[in-house]
Amino acid sequence: MRYQQNSKKEEKSKFINNQLTNMAHIPILSYLYLLLGITLFSCAPQKLKTPFELKCENMPVPIGVDTQTPRLSWKFPLLEEDSINRVEIWLSTDSTQLSDCQSSYWNKSIIGAPIRVSYDGQPLDSYTTYYWKIGYQTASKQKTTFSPISSFTTGCLSPDDWKGKWITDRHDITYRPAPYYRKSFQLDKTIEQALLTIASAGLHELSINGKRAGNHFLDPMYTHFDKRILSVTHDVTSLLSMGENVMGVQLGNGWYNHQSTAVWFFDKASWRNRPRFTAQLHLRFTDGTTEYLGTDSTWQTTDSPVTFNSIYTAEHYDAQKEVTGWDSPGFNATGWYHAQETESPTETIKSQVMHPIRETARYTATQCKKINDSCYVYYFPKNIAGVTELKVKGKKGTKLRLKHGELLDKNGMVNMANIDYHYRPTDDSDPFQTDIVILSGKQDRFMPKFNYKGFQFVEVSSSDPIQLSDENLIAVEMHSDVPTIGYWSSSSDLLNKIWEATNSSYLANLFGYPTDCPQREKNGWTGDAHIAIETGLYNFDGISIYEKWMNDFCDEQKDNGVLPCIIPTSVWGYDWANGVDWTSAVAIIPWEIYRFYGDATLLRYMYEPIKKYVSYIESISTNHLTDWGLGDWVPVHSKSNITLTSSIYYYTDVCILAKAAKLLGYTKDASYYNTLAQKIKNAINNSFLNKETGIYAEGTQTELAMPLYWGIVPEEDKKKVAAKLHELVEKDDYHLDVGLLGSKALLSALSDNGYAETAYKVASQDTYPSWGYWIKQGATTLHENWRTDVVIDNSYNHIMFGEIGAWLYKGLGGIQIDEKHPGFKHVLLKPFFPSDMNELTIRYNTPYGWLNINWVRQTNDCIRYTIDIPAETSVTFVPFTMPESPKSITLQAGKHSLELDFTHQLINQ
Repeated sequence: MRYQQNSKKEEKSKFINNQLTNMAHIPILSYLYLLLGITLFSCAPQKLKTPFELKCENMPVPIGVDTQTPRLSWKFPLLEEDSINRVEIWLSTDSTQLSDCQSSYWNKSIIGAPIRVSYDGQPLDSYTTYYWKIGYQTASKQKTTFSPISSFTTGCLSPDDWKGKWITDRHDITYRPAPYYRKSFQLDKTIEQALLTIASAGLHELSINGKRAGNHFLDPMYTHFDKRILSVTHDVTSLLSMGENVMGVQLGNGWYNHQSTAVWFFDKASWRNRPRFTAQLHLRFTDGTTEYLGTDSTWQTTDSPVTFNSIYTAEHYDAQKEVTGWDSPGFNATGWYHAQETESPTETIKSQVMHPIRETARYTATQCKKINDSCYVYYFPKNIAGVTELKVKGKKGTKLRLKHGELLDKNGMVNMANIDYHYRPTDDSDPFQTDIVILSGKQDRFMPKFNYKGFQFVEVSSSDPIQLSDENLIAVEMHSDVPTIGYWSSSSDLLNKIWEATNSSYLANLFGYPTDCPQREKNGWTGDAHIAIETGLYNFDGISIYEKWMNDFCDEQKDNGVLPCIIPTSVWGYDWANGVDWTSAVAIIPWEIYRFYGDATLLRYMYEPIKKYVSYIESISTNHLTDWGLGDWVPVHSKSNITLTSSIYYYTDVCILAKAAKLLGYTKDASYYNTLAQKIKNAINNSFLNKETGIYAEGTQTELAMPLYWGIVPEEDKKKVAAKLHELVEKDDYHLDVGLLGSKALLSALSDNGYAETAYKVASQDTYPSWGYWIKQGATTLHENWRTDVVIDNSYNHIMFGEIGAWLYKGLGGIQIDEKHPGFKHVLLKPFFPSDMNELTIRYNTPYGWLNINWVRQTNDCIRYTIDIPAETSVTFVPFTMPESPKSITLQAGKHSLELDFTHQLINQ
């Protein structure tokens, strides 16, 4: 379908903002400052003088924005002896007009130095690029200093602007080959801008004139499809030309049409159907006119060479069936048939404005071990999530099986026992994590388009003898491409490797939503995610992923407030493991986003769902206690009281709700939930705390750590409880005896209560059971079980024990958020200096800019400590001595150097 309309002529030149990347990094403070011998001083200002890192909806230069009130954010440069007292935001559809501050669209002046604002001007138009800049004035200078110009482009903002029909082919859910779709069209005018939006139920790969549009993989992200499907918008201007053009789409099943069977009933989803899509191309010509080309029954379709695809298991490809040039001009589509128009499969289409899944790294095998003439095993340097790319030439019709796994058996073959435990195949045609490729006899290339796996080893077996080497198979790492904002490095090689392994597991479990493991399940386990939320946010800019995931929570929540334990879900998870200790993610994650970013948007959006959730827990609780929960999952030895652990999370949720109510101005709610929280706290202490001994319940590590960490322990009992925890850990020779819930609390409960040395000894332990033990056994990712000899049903790439990644920043590094000034507006810096550590460097890109820390132990055991504090923020520095009498100083934005003596006291204040 073609729709034409006239509009006012837009600017002709396209805008590219190069400053965002160039200004994203500020160097670590040089050690030269340390050599000056000055105890405390401010250094020269940064050279950067303009606002930087401009973002819209937390994304640099996004395309497809579909809100009328997008959030605009930025960071300020560090100014010497001056302060910002006013900001101005200018927005226009004409960048040249914006350069002269003559916006005809919107401008806003704000007193103070905010770092974000929501657009509140006249309604935005669909498929329009808006240019904007931010400027500031200082107390001493009235002249406004402006940033470079940035931009965002809207997608479809009104249902009336959507012209595409939903289309599919003639097959049902059992048909295996993935379909191709193509549409040929003519262009006889010069294009200024071309934006193509596509929404698919199932996965899609889009091409224009034989070239792939964008660099995303596995679009769109997994959602509850009959409630919400995400659309993706690409700027395809450079891919089009005068004359004949062709749009090509290949569809995959994704989570929409799950043909593989497992215990989670993916195949029983209410939405399940043959993949389908809707798309439209919006063209703006240089003469000022516009035109829409939407999907309809004139599109043509046929089978592709992908003969089977499952997001859960693998992909099968027959190179003999490859159709060369199918998505290019001049192709003869004889034999293709027309697509069928169909009803929309969803209630809502929303734009996918978030960091997409991308290829992020490639690895060559460290070894290609030949088993025999038709079998090879590839060893890759680390455990990853992603796919492999095969390049090979072999006899026509030869069938290769590429079996991906994390372990090898005693014969050196890939062992699947740890990851295929929950798979329930109905026949042998869909082997787990095993791609099947049939060769064409020519030079073939295969890389899955609609699947990903978790693996470190690949076993390649062939139906005919074949010669392979390490050059034939490459491991391709993929995940949601969230920017790295945290860097941690110390003189401890073990802790460095733990940090790297934790981040590797976090990223391997981020595919548009947080998962537990990238192989066995790929499920969005709520408990794993809220345990690892701080680790994620100290290292990566993941707000766009979590905001999307909280929408999934809203889609999955029942009317009575109940949530499933995995989100999204087809039907599974509403009657097992979805207790308060797991599904508290609905409250914890929005609160952590607020703490880390200082942005209450998500907390406000999730307030009613949290309230509904808490009301349900309240309704099933007895005397303000609840045993609804899975408990301290996978403990080393000791089992902890589930009523205690679940009631602590109930208390945590109510506290968050009370704080959110106060923040959002719901006075009555704040009063009610503060009172309820106190009642829950009292009930827990009355039921479980022995005030004489300082022990909760039976006194396991988890039962002592959780009350300390989550604020349950009465002030007068903290010393006694903390001492008991220290004694217990010391008795265990500084080894772990916790499961999932205890792993979140243990290290911080110790370090926040005067036992940082104890926490450090646990974190740096390298014998079983510990994080370091995994590393000593050769792990490059975190595991699901503390033991490394468990083969059956045990993921070797799991994020559930990932809290240590956050503790390295907040406990050992001491970087803690002041909740009175969220978003790192004010930082509480409480570092600890282990006696056997000589140096630590941390760089963290806060919402205000880079907070850089480095300390070095001197020959006299003194500490030289340097801090680089971003503009418009401050730090309260509290060196670790004892919690009874900390000596602190407050530091303003700028570069500072401090010297501490061997007792870690500041010298000559």
